[in-house]
Amino acid sequence: MGCPRSFSISGGMGAALLSKPELIHDILTTLRRNLDVPITCKIRLLKYPQDTVELARRIETTGVSALAVHGRKVPDRPRDPAKWDEIADVAAALSIPVIANGDVFEYEDFQRIRDATDASSVMVARGAIWNASIFSSEGKIPWEDVKREYVRKSILWDNDIKSTKHTLKEMIAHYSSLGLPEGLAVIKSDTLADLAKLYGEEEYYEYVSESRRKQMT
Repeated sequence: MGCPRSFSISGGMGAALLSKPELIHDILTTLRRNLDVPITCKIRLLKYPQDTVELARRIETTGVSALAVHGRKVPDRPRDPAKWDEIADVAAALSIPVIANGDVFEYEDFQRIRDATDASSVMVARGAIWNASIFSSEGKIPWEDVKREYVRKSILWDNDIKSTKHTLKEMIAHYSSLGLPEGLAVIKSDTLADLAKLYGEEEYYEYVSESRRKQMT
């Protein structure tokens, strides 16, 4: 229930559900009744802090194991600062774990957001997409190295090309520009083989492909 994009809203998904507490309750209670695994969910902030707390309390009554809260409202843009204080209001009102989300871009931000919200744990999105080494206490490694390793892992796991390109484009748009030759080449790539060639990983691509062929024979 955190996605504010138009395709989610128009389809009655994501953040569109925030205005339908009865439906939220029905979905979560149905999941709890029929599944033997922990159920969690994620919301965005509502217009008024007290409304967010009220919704969070109602969600807690469904028996979910934890609630993630993104510190922005539906109309907010990524450039708008996350409202950690309103996440703190939710954490103070619930007895289940609250997962804080929003504006975690450096390793130190994990502790900063926990201190500010008293949340049980932290969820990170863009910060990890841009540079997955954000989780290292020793500091982030150069994004060029992360990018190349991501391409290698995508080849190894035969990752979906659309997913691979999406992440690469996010990284390039953040650190460089999609309008430069590298970005344009990623956009034009149709296969993992194309990306392997672009990033000088053709030998590795052939090695992985040959290993797969041998496993299938």
